[in-house]
Amino acid sequence: METEGRLEKQLHFLMETDKIKQVFRQTYLSDGSRKENDAEHSWHLALMCALLAEYANESIDTLRTMTMVLIHDIIEIDAGDTYAYDEAGNVTKREREVKAADRIFGLLPADQEAYFRELWEEFEAGQTPEAKFALTLDKVQPLLLNDATEGKSWKEHGIRVSQVLKRNEKTVEGSSRLWEHARGLIEKNAKLGKLRDDR
Repeated sequence: METEGRLEKQLHFLMETDKIKQVFRQTYLSDGSRKENDAEHSWHLALMCALLAEYANESIDTLRTMTMVLIHDIIEIDAGDTYAYDEAGNVTKREREVKAADRIFGLLPADQEAYFRELWEEFEAGQTPEAKFALTLDKVQPLLLNDATEGKSWKEHGIRVSQVLKRNEKTVEGSSRLWEHARGLIEKNAKLGKLRDDR
C-alpha cells in the first residue's frame, strides 16, 4: 500500500531536480555551440554506461551504475558546478555538496532518500566496481567533448597536459580500455597544441 504523501514527495523531488537543467558546466557540446548543462552530462554518462559497460575492468551492475551517474550531479543544484581545475572551489566542494545532498535527497520518501544518498556517497568514494566505472565515464566524457571541439574548453582556461593527466590518474581503475583511448586523445591534443605544454 502506498504510504501517504509518497507520490507527492517523489513528484516534488522530480520537479526540484528539473533545476539541474540550469546548471551549466565548462565543457562544450560536441559542435562547440554552447556549454553543456548537468542534465545533458548525466544523460550522456548513462547512455555511455549502457553502451560501454562491457569495457569495465570488473563485472558491474549496469542499472545501478546508470542510476548512479544520473544522480551524481544533482547536488550541484545547490552547490553549483565546481570546475575540475578550480583549485579554490575544490577546497570547499565537499562541504557544499554534503549540505546540498542533505536537502535534495531529503525531499524523497525515506527509503529512496537512503538509496539515492548511498549511491551518491558510493560514487564519491570511488571504491566499488560500479563507482570506479562511473568515475571513469565522468572523466572520459569531457575528454571526448574537448577532442570534438578542438580543445575549446581547455584553451579557454589555459589547461595544461599535466592537469588533465592528474585529473585522470584513477581513470584506468574503472576501465583500462577506455583509459587507453582517452590517453590517446590527450596525447593527440597535446601534440596539436590544444592542451598547453608544461614546459
